[in-house]
Amino acid sequence: MASDGQVFVKFGRIVAKHCLDKRCSTELLCAAEQTHTISSQLSIVARVKAVTAESKSSSELLVSNAQNLIQAVWHVLKAAEAACIKGLQKPPPDSEEEEVAAFCTHWRKTLLWHRAKESLNSDRDELGLRKTQTRAEPTLTAMVQEQLPQTKYTPKHPKPTKGHTTMDSRL
Repeated sequence: MASDGQVFVKFGRIVAKHCLDKRCSTELLCAAEQTHTISSQLSIVARVKAVTAESKSSSELLVSNAQNLIQAVWHVLKAAEAACIKGLQKPPPDSEEEEVAAFCTHWRKTLLWHRAKESLNSDRDELGLRKTQTRAEPTLTAMVQEQLPQTKYTPKHPKPTKGHTTMDSRL
């Protein structure tokens, strides 16, 4: 689990590097560093627990650190969403960065498509306000979770969708 946290650290750093908005980039880098710290801490706690006798307090510490890592990864993904909405610079071709940008582009296009469909909804309430459907907006977290069942192991980085290779900042 600790090594999987490092995957999201790398993802966050790549998105931050190519983010067009300085504030979003800074927030994402802070979230990635926090995730890196918690991931390293979890790794250390797990190694110590593996060589020491079983104790309730060490198990609780391990579970607490794992929960903290999950929250930190969630923060990275939320910060990455904000960065993707602001737009990303075009990464070098045929690079891991291009694959990350393609993944982000796919999510952003899905989000914008969802929002466009919602805005065209003609259902109105008694005050004339547009009713929103109960379907939630697509999130990066959901896209990552969709990929996890495909493989036993976490991928090196999120998989892009074919045809989406760069972030189009005009969308």
